Amino acid sequence: MSRANPFPELMRAFFYEWLVEQRNASIHTVRSYRDTWRLFLRFVAQRAGKKVAMITLADLAASEVTGFLRHAEHERGGTIGTRNCRLAAIRSFFNFVATKDPASIAQCVEIHNIPVKRAPVSEPCYLDPAEVAAILAQPDRSTLEGMRDHALLSFLYNSGARIQEALDLCPEAIRFDAPSCVRLLGKGRKERICPLWPETVVLLKKLLERQPRAPNERMFVNRYGEPLSASGVRFKLAAYVKAAAATAPTLRTKHVGVGSGYV
Repeated sequence: MSRANPFPELMRAFFYEWLVEQRNASIHTVRSYRDTWRLFLRFVAQRAGKKVAMITLADLAASEVTGFLRHAEHERGGTIGTRNCRLAAIRSFFNFVATKDPASIAQCVEIHNIPVKRAPVSEPCYLDPAEVAAILAQPDRSTLEGMRDHALLSFLYNSGARIQEALDLCPEAIRFDAPSCVRLLGKGRKERICPLWPETVVLLKKLLERQPRAPNERMFVNRYGEPLSASGVRFKLAAYVKAAAATAPTLRTKHVGVGSGYV
């Protein structure tokens, strides 16, 4: 480890030795942490007037972390939940640094003590069957894209899966024979089994007939066979909800997202 600037080697060891090899973190966690550090380092570099490659551990003071969190929430328009996820990624690195570089423990403790921000708890919002039917009626099922979107939205409604859980779905995780069910892999690599309605099974079968996938390939893909992105699905859902509000006006007053079903 370079005595002049240990930061680059600490960052490499954090991602490749600790996060991936020792913690066996999921690819989604690694990507989330990577994105946080990409944004944080750019933020610090801009404030310090130096290139990212020249940043040292001393540049990453607690004041820079709090400044970045304010920037992420207010200037970038992120949610409090996103802000707290950014903090978790930064804290995780400095917990690692404390075990590798005892001289930096005071800095690590100061950053660790930055509090998580509490978000206001909103009242749950539920959709009635007519509202769900209006949303599911929006995709044009005569096209492959519309058939895929209808099957995906129906699967999300049936299973209560998170978007990424649905986008990671492969045919081998589905039991098509009765009793039909699906094996979902959630956060922390936790598996759960969810029953599938006969209507959902039919939609998934038809999608596979029109767009065959290998047992270990993702089911919900774009026209090029590449997996859909979570942000893309949220964008399309918002468009379908807006269109559905023409026939179900009550949707205009509801926030429709995907987490545990439509909420």
